[in-house]
Amino acid sequence: MSEEKVKVCWLLPENGHDLHLPGYETVGAAGMDVEAAVRSNLIIEPGERVLVPTGLRVALPSGYELQVRPRSGLAVKYGVTVLNSPGTIDADYRGEVKIALINLGQHPYTITRGDRIAQLVLAPVVRAVWVETAALDSTERNSGGFGHTGV
Repeated sequence: MSEEKVKVCWLLPENGHDLHLPGYETVGAAGMDVEAAVRSNLIIEPGERVLVPTGLRVALPSGYELQVRPRSGLAVKYGVTVLNSPGTIDADYRGEVKIALINLGQHPYTITRGDRIAQLVLAPVVRAVWVETAALDSTERNSGGFGHTGV
């Protein structure tokens, strides 16, 4: 089976000239690691939220988004994760991609220039068309909510 490849246009502004483009670390990886374009070390205190620049600007094809996801190593080892996970970079956004991080750990965490801080996943977008109806079809679950099947 062949892989589908989608062209993503990019522009590195002045603050990203020495950084790598997001890239897949392994053949089977779904996410591309993205680097921090901080000018000096950035310390994230426990409980603190920060917006980290990447120096990257993109033009996605219509019908696609870039999902911003945490890096599992940062989350498990240090408690640093993407605040609005998954974040979305829309196809019509042209500003610098910035990553909202939060330190849920117990110790300060330092981000240095070039650190891999998140993953980007290119994903197709299906647009909804809302249709009003008098009733919804019945399912086995119906309106059973959180925890209705047990723990």
